[in-house]
Formats: sequence, structure tokens, C-alpha cells
Amino acid sequence: MAMQIVLVNPEIPQNTGNIARTCAATGAVLHLVEPLGFSLSDRYLKRAGLDYWHLMTLKRWPSLEEFLRANEGAVMRFATTKAPRSYTEVSYGDGDFLVFGRETRGLPENLLEKRYADCVRIPMRPEARSLNLSNSVAIVLFEALRQQGFPGLSGEGALTGREEPEAPWLDYV
Repeated sequence: MAMQIVLVNPEIPQNTGNIARTCAATGAVLHLVEPLGFSLSDRYLKRAGLDYWHLMTLKRWPSLEEFLRANEGAVMRFATTKAPRSYTEVSYGDGDFLVFGRETRGLPENLLEKRYADCVRIPMRPEARSLNLSNSVAIVLFEALRQQGFPGLSGEGALTGREEPEAPWLDYV
């Protein structure tokens, strides 16, 4: 089973497109909980996801309540700056749900109160309000995948052998 990324009421199409690309590259399933702050046909969303859309699974939910009801009993981690612990202090399993809120307000506080033991945060300076949503998803998702040994992902790359244009700055390296 794949990791599950959940965006509750995302507002910025470029963030969602970037997250879709991350899901495609990792095999994670992307869940979008309506209302969305954009149309799924938005050109910025499509451009940010590049040509990776065919590599990912997308599920849409009409409301947070319906999503939670349909996935009752699943392991969920709610990412919030209000969490009592770091995202690195919990164990992640295959198929866990990583839930993120909208860019401007995060997740609803009444949800966080009910599931506070399942909340995690990314450590940052106290005077910083939050990180970009697509960066936050990548940080937490890759920690979850690291803990599982990066299942199904290639751990090595290879040089292409292509000749690149002259880059004078390389002389200084």
C-alpha cells in the first residue's frame, strides 16, 4: 500500500501541482478535500505537476467529514505548527495518511483538539509562522518513506554522458 497525502481545502494551485509531482515520484496517493481554492483544470496546477499526472493516483472528497468517515480507523498524522511533537518523533507505516491543511489557516482547530495525539510539526524558528505547503509535504513524506526504507524507490542514479554547454563557473569548483 502507498503513503497517503491529504490536502484539506488547498488554496494555491502551484502548491498542489508541486505536491502532485512529489506524489507521482514517490508513489504516494493524493487526496484533495473540497472545497478547493482553484479548479483542477487550472493551468498553474497542470504546469507545476509537469507531465507526471499519469504517474499518480488522485482522489477527491466532497468534505473533511466524508473523508474522515470513509477512512475511520486508518493511521493519520496531522501536520500543524500547533503539534506537541516533531514529525521525526513518530513511526510511520505503509499506507499511513499524512494530513495537511490549507495554506492560510492550516487544519481546523476542532479537528486538532480531537486528534491532538496524532499531530506532528516541523521544527522551525518561533518567529516563523509556517513553511510552504509543498515543502512541508515533501519533508514529512520523505521521513515516512525513509523509515520504511524507501519502498519501491530507486536509491541510485547515473550520469547521462551528455555534453553540457561550457560553464565557466565550473573552473572555480
